[in-house]
Parts: sequence; C-alpha cells; structure tokens
Amino acid sequence: MTERFITHSTFVLERVYDAPVERVFAAWGDQEVKRRWFSPTMEVDFRVGGTERSTFRNQPDGPLFTYEAVFRDIVPNERIVLTNHMHSDQDRIAVNLVSIEFAPENDGTRVTITDHGTYLDGRDRGDWREEGVGQELDRLAIELRPTALTSTMV
Repeated sequence: MTERFITHSTFVLERVYDAPVERVFAAWGDQEVKRRWFSPTMEVDFRVGGTERSTFRNQPDGPLFTYEAVFRDIVPNERIVLTNHMHSDQDRIAVNLVSIEFAPENDGTRVTITDHGTYLDGRDRGDWREEGVGQELDRLAIELRPTALTSTMV
C-alpha cells in the first residue's frame, strides 16, 4: 500500500525585466508568446475562470506531466492569481495557489511570484517547483529581450 502524505512549501521569486509592464503582463496571457517561454504545448484562455494547460516529459522515456491552471483573478498590468495542479501520468502530485505581481521599476518591470504548494505523497517537491519556475522566468527574460534594430543604406 502506498504511503499518503502532504508536504507544504511556499517560495517567492522576483525578476526585473527590461521591458514595460504592459509587455511583460501580455507575455502571460498571449498563447503564442507563452508557448515560446513556458511550454510549446501551452493552451491559454486568459480570463477570470479561464484555464491554461500544458503537457510535457522531462525525459524521453519519463512520465507524462500535465499542468492545468484556472485563473482566479486578473487585474491588467498588476496581478494574476491562479490555482494549478500537476499530474505525473495519472497521479496528481501537487496543487498550488500562485500570485504573479507586476510593478514598474525604473524603465522596466518587477515580477514577483509567490507560490504556495501542496505536494502529494513525495511525488513533487517545493524546491523542484521553485527551480522549474526559475527556469521559466529565465526563458521569459530571453523572450522579452529587445529586438536588435537593423537598417539598410540606400
């Protein structure tokens, strides 16, 4: 028989991006943009009560992970609050409450993510999730880099 237990964990991550709040906020709700930095399988219905969903494997022969979230609160250019859960194959491994806050900082944007996690039966952990979210935020930084302007001489 499988031992059942819950582990709780909260983490806060902050990043400052060299992009205006409107552009950073839009990167969370635009499906095509989010596919570039979060997951190529991401499906987004960005509205209160809407959902986002992604599936992926960390290793070619590893389990299929499914991430599903529901947007609980959205204030444009200020905050997003969502609940999510993660499955490994058919087993639910985590349920989280996440807030994403956006604030102007100099000419850029400070993003603060607070993640309150409930990890089930040792199949997921807060430090693993924190590392994964950190990697996503690093990919967002790449997505938000200013595009080099080119000119041609006539």
